[in-house]
Amino acid sequence: MKTTRRTFLKSSLTAGIGLIVAPSIVPSSVFGANAPSNRINIGAIGTGRISRDHDMPEVWKYDNVRVIAASDVDAHRLADAKKLVEGYYTKKTGKPYSGFSCYENYEDLLANKDIDAVLISTPDHWHAKQAIDAVNAGKDVYLQKPASLTIEEGRKMSDAVNASGRVLQIGSQQRSMEQFRVACELVRNGRIGQLKTIEVRLPGDPSGGNPETMPIPKQLNYDAWLGQTPYVPYTLDRVHPLEGYSRPGWLRCEQFGSGMITGWGAHHFDIAHWAMDTEHSGPIEISGTADFPTSGLWDVHGPYATEMLYSNGVVVTGTTDSKEKPNGVLFTGTDGWIFVSRGNYAASASDPARATSKALMASDPKILTSVIGENEIHLYKSSNHHGNWLESIRSSKPNITPAEVAHRSCSACLLQHIAMKLNRKLYWDPINERFKNDDQANAMIAKPHRPPYNF
Repeated sequence: MKTTRRTFLKSSLTAGIGLIVAPSIVPSSVFGANAPSNRINIGAIGTGRISRDHDMPEVWKYDNVRVIAASDVDAHRLADAKKLVEGYYTKKTGKPYSGFSCYENYEDLLANKDIDAVLISTPDHWHAKQAIDAVNAGKDVYLQKPASLTIEEGRKMSDAVNASGRVLQIGSQQRSMEQFRVACELVRNGRIGQLKTIEVRLPGDPSGGNPETMPIPKQLNYDAWLGQTPYVPYTLDRVHPLEGYSRPGWLRCEQFGSGMITGWGAHHFDIAHWAMDTEHSGPIEISGTADFPTSGLWDVHGPYATEMLYSNGVVVTGTTDSKEKPNGVLFTGTDGWIFVSRGNYAASASDPARATSKALMASDPKILTSVIGENEIHLYKSSNHHGNWLESIRSSKPNITPAEVAHRSCSACLLQHIAMKLNRKLYWDPINERFKNDDQANAMIAKPHRPPYNF
């Protein structure tokens, strides 16, 4: 039955749909709304703020998709997810809905043969392992960014996805926002002359956090939450709120992520790669400095400045955003500049505050109205990021941000983080993914894994 379902899903496109460049979900009426074989059944791994506010709502809105299960190591959050999803479908269908399965262990969710694909919306340190386990279980994957905690984990993830033949798309939804694609097309087609520099501006995170050891809440499987990272005592500010879904403390702990350089950097440096046509490569030289907290629990970087040189001669810098230099990406060439940002968009209500600006600006307004000719470079066009992933599952066509692209954009961020920590220039081989003649830096490409969560 599973093989039949997958075969049907990937052969159900009409001829007209197959002609478009970027897949887009079609109404269920095209195939028959009540045909079970037409439906993509989805399980959610992780049910925190991003899952509730962003990932699940972005897929359940499609008629031919059904969110049927979730897993979470926090029992209260899992119960909330069940209530949320069943409430949505009850309201949508006008009938009581109770077809939602709950699992503490995500491995049990992956063993469910009725699930075709998964949303992975867990803390950063779990991303690569859960993605690898999912594709090895035959599931297609939507993976929240960043792709991995370390460069080594990202390489393992990309290799596993490519070997499995499954679909993985990273949650770099900026690629599906028109202003970012337009900016990259204009740069790629020389509308600002020869590209010289790219400036990426990111928000920062505050220091602080209460390091006092607290009793582990009964609702939380804390050992599983820590995963492959070292065991450390439980404290609320190290994990997530016990009630509500405000921004969690783990985002500010280096044990579980690298801070904003990967949190937002995975978005913006990905756009830099897109504009440079370096999506399967990386920088060759990296340097950086940053302020790191000296007290409190939260230890990710504060204000920072980084610089990367690519083999095409373009210099990519990273800076902390401000009112004078708002969050976004600035491309500067020999004939002008283009600045692109999200504008007022936020993925969730608890996204960090940032300096706002227009979504797309240029040194000369005429640059933005320039028409890209038929024989010029036209980039992959997607109007909905989650929808693009779903149609990629159906069609087997490439999605807009596959595994290797995700790994390379994350690697660029992690390279900058390593440079911040070492506070000196580093030389990187993007083909072999090793630092040149630098054992200390190479030791930071990977981190030890704590059994039984090692991979």
